[in-house]
Amino acid sequence: MDPYSLKKLNQCRRERRAAILLTDLGDGRDRVVVEGDLVAGNLGEAVASAFRSGKSGVVEVDGRSFFLNVHLPPPRLVMIGAVHISQALAPMAAIAGFDLHIIDPRTAFASPERFPNVRLDAEWPQEALARSPLDAYCALAALTHDPKIDDPALKAALEAGCFYVGALGSRKTHARRVERLTEAGVSPAAIERIRAPIGLKIGAASPAEIAVAVLAEIIEALRSRGLSASRSVAA
Repeated sequence: MDPYSLKKLNQCRRERRAAILLTDLGDGRDRVVVEGDLVAGNLGEAVASAFRSGKSGVVEVDGRSFFLNVHLPPPRLVMIGAVHISQALAPMAAIAGFDLHIIDPRTAFASPERFPNVRLDAEWPQEALARSPLDAYCALAALTHDPKIDDPALKAALEAGCFYVGALGSRKTHARRVERLTEAGVSPAAIERIRAPIGLKIGAASPAEIAVAVLAEIIEALRSRGLSASRSVAA
């Protein structure tokens, strides 16, 4: 590997940025492609697909062979609210490979007994997220139904460009949420990114079923990143 490529990969790891070490198997030359870099043509499509899937492998493009070694930051799920849904969602998300972080200033809910082996901050989201900033490989699920807790976290997630932002509540609840976020200076385009009501529409009723719907929606968002943009360009 070119020393410059190694240095760039290590920098991407530190900054939680996705990158691919792209090696031409014909001449052995390599380079690092950071997610968001422009790569034209069929090779660009293969690179975009690899970023979505997270899978490394050989691709054949225009008569040439390339090895795409994919380096993605571990996806992180931040749950705002140490509630029953979070209790069901946390172990499932851990099995799916997510780093977990639960934030809830209500100490009666945010206890290690209810959430063993999970990073837990019993404080306001503004304080916890100042120490552990959100990024593009974070999903945020706002689950408290309390605007004082949920709204600042939602605003922070939208500003950070999280790949998934979801909020619990009915359409009427979300309409009031939209009003509050608009008054707080969040743009309509950003607010449109919030998945509300949260979770895929599978008729979920119990906390465990809602957790399944939420996790499925998060995984869908993770694996479809960039598709809408690429389709718009193609159109």
